[in-house]
Amino acid sequence: CPTSATVNDMKVFSSSLADGRFAVDCGGHGRNLSPAFTVADAPEGTASLALLLEDRDAFPVTGGFSWVHWAACNIPLTGLGENASAQGEGFVQGVNSYISMQGGSRPREECIGYCGMTPPDADHVYTLRIFALDTVLDIENGFDMNVMFRKMRGHILAQAELEGLYSKM
Repeated sequence: CPTSATVNDMKVFSSSLADGRFAVDCGGHGRNLSPAFTVADAPEGTASLALLLEDRDAFPVTGGFSWVHWAACNIPLTGLGENASAQGEGFVQGVNSYISMQGGSRPREECIGYCGMTPPDADHVYTLRIFALDTVLDIENGFDMNVMFRKMRGHILAQAELEGLYSKM
C-alpha cells in the first residue's frame, strides 16, 4: 500500500504509516489515536481541508456498509498531528459509524470524532481522503458525512488519498 497518493498534484503524507501499515496506536490494539497527516502542493486558493477516513473492507462485516472512522473539515492547511481528534481544537468533526445500527446506535455526542481501527475478521485496508476546499464550511461538530459532502459540492479544488493496513491481531 502506498504511503502517499495524489490527485491534481496535491499529496498527502502520514507519519502514522510505515511500510504500508498504520501504527498500532491508531487502533484498538493500541491507544486509538487519530492518525497524523500533512499535505503538500495544495492548490492556490485553498482555504481549508476536509477528510474522510473509512474502512471499505468492513462491507461484509457490517452487512453492506463501509465504516466511517473519521470525518472532519475546516482543517488548517498544515494538516493535523497525531491524536488531534481527541484535542478537537481548530477544526470541526462529524460522527463516526458508531452512530449506526451496526455500531450500536450510540448517542450522537459519543460518536463525534475519530474511532480507532479494529478490524474484527482480518487485516483491513483503511483509506484516508483529503480534500482541498476553496472555503471554510458552515458546519458544526456532530455533522453527518453526507452533509459534509453536500457542503463541499462545488468547493473541491483537489483531493488526495492514502491507504494503509491495520491488522486484526
